[in-house]
Amino acid sequence: MQLIDTHAHLNLGEYAEDQHEIIQHALKAGVIRIVTPGVTLESCLSSFELNQKYPDLFRSALGIHPTDAATWTPEVEAEFTTLSQRPDVVAIGETGLDYYWDDCPIATQHHSLRAQIRLAKKVQLPLILHVRDKKDSQAAYQDLLEILRQEQAQEVGGVMHCFSGDLDFARASVELNFKLAFGGVLTFKNAPVLHQVAREIPLSELVLETDSPWLTPMPFRGKRNQPAYVRYVAEKLAELKNISLDTVAEITTQNVRQLFGF
Repeated sequence: MQLIDTHAHLNLGEYAEDQHEIIQHALKAGVIRIVTPGVTLESCLSSFELNQKYPDLFRSALGIHPTDAATWTPEVEAEFTTLSQRPDVVAIGETGLDYYWDDCPIATQHHSLRAQIRLAKKVQLPLILHVRDKKDSQAAYQDLLEILRQEQAQEVGGVMHCFSGDLDFARASVELNFKLAFGGVLTFKNAPVLHQVAREIPLSELVLETDSPWLTPMPFRGKRNQPAYVRYVAEKLAELKNISLDTVAEITTQNVRQLFGF
């Protein structure tokens, strides 16, 4: 069985002491690829160290997180344009909108997101998108869809990272050529809306992730996450769809290979 973790941050300090051990756990669990999305210029650059140490396992994505959108500059754009030509860069992101925190003005987030969508189209790489809103608000989700349509982001498509929307948002995302990435939250008992999305959306439109070191799946919720735990997400998806774990692994891995060109 082969699994791909489309979103993990093993280049962060949380893994400074046992990074190699965590990677060995992933390999033993059947993980054959791990994508490291950037959230700042510095994190993008540090991701390349993992690619060099483990060239058969790691790939990078170049992005500025919405909470750091104020750091998007013409100089960063020029740097990303050059770095995007590297063979180990497979996407632009993690970018998007985050209205949950008040770290960055909404207008600044919109500017950064639009710029990164245009960069993705320019260099012909898919996008990795983050979206989060305050409780009982859908403004970020609505704004994201509007910007994607205006910028014609469907030309490159990509992934809705850590998918947390409802069925309507899921269908709209798929129509815009974006796969839905399920992570540890799918395994939580108090996620009925997400469970409905998992049942209703075809497996051909789904991929797996961990978002390590966060959002650890059951039965390890509350502890540090790691790519090996992507198997628990796959098991929950198989349960919700009433299909075999092998089928989930095979189809989601195929989806990622097609999307990122592995």
